[in-house]
Amino acid sequence: MLVVIANDLPPAVRGRMKLWFVEPRPNVFVSGVKDSVGKVVVDYLHQHCPPESGLMIFRRINKTPGYEILGVGDIRRSIIEISGLQLVQEREGEALISNGENTIS
Repeated sequence: MLVVIANDLPPAVRGRMKLWFVEPRPNVFVSGVKDSVGKVVVDYLHQHCPPESGLMIFRRINKTPGYEILGVGDIRRSIIEISGLQLVQEREGEALISNGENTIS
């Protein structure tokens, strides 16, 4: 499985992504491709996306914890590692909207 979240993709890359991925929301791509194809897609993204694309890639791997998080370019959230577990850190004071109510994380 491969999930790609982008800030902004070049049109050519976005069109190519739609060959392998479903786009449930703008700039959010989800695919169930095999691990070997996923590696090819990640390499393609590294080669063809400028830093402004701001890619966050979640990729399934065969080691614990079962996934890997990669950041390419200017991502809006930081990737941290705690005891070997990769996590995505929200910015301090960022507002979350859930069920129509604003809450501070």
